[in-house]
Amino acid sequence: MRAWRLTSSGTLQRVEMAAPLAGAGGVLVRVKAAGVTPTDLIWYPTTHAKDGGPRAGAVPGHEFSGVVAAVGAGVREWALGDEVFGMNDWFSEGATAEMCVTRPEMLARKPRELTHAEAAATPIGALTAWQGLFEKGKLSRGETVLVHGGSGSVGVFTIQLARRAGARVLTTASRRNEAFLRELGAEVVIDYRTERFEEKVKDVDLVFDGVGGETLARSWGVLGKGGRLVTIAASSEGTVDARTKEAFFIVEPRGKELAEIAGLMDRGELKVVVDAVVGFDHAGEAYAGNAKGAGRGKVVVEI
Repeated sequence: MRAWRLTSSGTLQRVEMAAPLAGAGGVLVRVKAAGVTPTDLIWYPTTHAKDGGPRAGAVPGHEFSGVVAAVGAGVREWALGDEVFGMNDWFSEGATAEMCVTRPEMLARKPRELTHAEAAATPIGALTAWQGLFEKGKLSRGETVLVHGGSGSVGVFTIQLARRAGARVLTTASRRNEAFLRELGAEVVIDYRTERFEEKVKDVDLVFDGVGGETLARSWGVLGKGGRLVTIAASSEGTVDARTKEAFFIVEPRGKELAEIAGLMDRGELKVVVDAVVGFDHAGEAYAGNAKGAGRGKVVVEI
């Protein structure tokens, strides 16, 4: 099968490799589209195995949409031909390939109203927003949320889900995205290039940080009494700061939550934002950041 693999130099190379087998308890998916997360190439699970040893030649792309091509022994939830979308374990081979293997509990039925490209742009962003807001952040109706990076692949879902939950949503983004983000549910859009958000907001109940660095450091000061901060910024993973360690989290693949998200999409209550769709031959360019459209949402590779 055709696939893209990480080389020792940190770049991607198109290769021909043997198609994987479903294996006992596994599901083989014929991939129609895969989401692109450029930082995937430098994450620990991409370069290391679960036991901590070195990992070479990883296939990137851990969110996908496609069709079930085979099921392993013991799998009852899925059948040949089912249209599914999902998110793989970080240490698994990814979906920037014609086939990928996953687990039944990491899949959900593809939303009927979405194309495969739209479905592939959903799992990581939507699950991160869901888990960050409601599990890690304990968001309640009537609270105020500040979302850093509102136009990004996670931010677009965070704004919508927070607004749907009855929160007041503020976000930092570039001014050119203001109208777009207001349509998604943001009440206030702060231009990070010309304004300092700490001079505009205070007593925030929850900060959802997708930027890190100085933005994260400045965010502690806008929290009100009982305020919480959640960060997904990769730069926070190795921090020694106790507050940041507590605030940092990594999304987990959960098919049941993804099924709830799919229901929202089929009912028109949640919108996916695809920044650009590229062909399989251009996946390397997409991971290098050279396939952006308007800079909103997710870049997707069609297989």
